[in-house]
Amino acid sequence: MPGEGERSRPGAVLFACTQNAVRSPMAEALARHYFGREIYFASAGLKRGEPDGFAIAAMEELGIDISRHKPHTFEDLEDSNFDLIVTLSPESHHKALELTRTMAIDVVYWPTLDATAAAGSRETILDAYRAVRDSLSKRILALLSVERGSD
Repeated sequence: MPGEGERSRPGAVLFACTQNAVRSPMAEALARHYFGREIYFASAGLKRGEPDGFAIAAMEELGIDISRHKPHTFEDLEDSNFDLIVTLSPESHHKALELTRTMAIDVVYWPTLDATAAAGSRETILDAYRAVRDSLSKRILALLSVERGSD
């Protein structure tokens, strides 16, 4: 049991963005990569987007395969038993607050660049996706890397 001033890890985390095609699937896959089955992770969007080749490529650089991810919405979730919802876009933050107003679920907002707005060469666009990936990676590790004391 955590002592005073210590944090405990949530048991279930939902990452949410606008289309569940880039930011939230990246976050879900990164979290699973780092924490495996220690924590349940899912992702959802306000709308169902299309799989994104740049997101897939950026994650493949880390050896993480998101090519089989099927974008889905909040309504597609099997349950709402999350301890924490991390929202990555203003729209998803408003939706999460609306959904959880009568529930004991923490909602945090991580403003995250929409890499699909990047323009230019393939490399320039891929750099925008890498920046999103790396930012999410740092935030996930900072949020969920809780020192475990001895039992």
